[in-house]
Amino acid sequence: MSIQFYYSPMSSATRVHWALEELGIPYEKIRVDLAKGEQKTPEFLAMNPNGKIPVLVVDGTPMFESLAQLLYLADTYGQEKGLYPAPGAQRAEVLKWTCWGSVSMYEALVRLLRNTSDRFPAEEKNAATAEGAKKELAGYLAILDAHLAGREWIAGSFSIADVAVGALMPMLARLGVDTGRFEHLTAWSGRCMSRPALGRAMMG
Repeated sequence: MSIQFYYSPMSSATRVHWALEELGIPYEKIRVDLAKGEQKTPEFLAMNPNGKIPVLVVDGTPMFESLAQLLYLADTYGQEKGLYPAPGAQRAEVLKWTCWGSVSMYEALVRLLRNTSDRFPAEEKNAATAEGAKKELAGYLAILDAHLAGREWIAGSFSIADVAVGALMPMLARLGVDTGRFEHLTAWSGRCMSRPALGRAMMG
């Protein structure tokens, strides 16, 4: 099986990159220069008509959406590598939190990014929307913090759920979201950040 991974460092591709490194499977990294618009070339758009990274190409078949890529990798390799439980209650827990981080929490994070980052024109930003996203994120962080009380990892043992949600923590920090008041989340985030596979992914 051949895997090509189209990515850009410090982006939504990081969690897929992290998963690939945790799984220890062979793959080819292909860096996409977003500043040069390489994600908008005809060749790239043929793989992902949305013009976004990451893209995972498996045996010639391109796959877009990082959540789909995470679930594919988990389903294909995760059980053998210990990152994805066998079918049952624990897998349901992993799926629940993986999707929660990828949909609920990530949507609020992107809303905050679009209304605060210099990457977007000033006339497109809305301070009230940014403040609302910050409050919503604080609520999600409180939910996760409460869940992590007495737990080392989100679903008992380290899993793809920790990858899906943990990769958001550096992005939150760059956006100025204060996570320090959440004791359990802070300890869990530190455990995530200390994993060598994440370190390799963040280096690009």
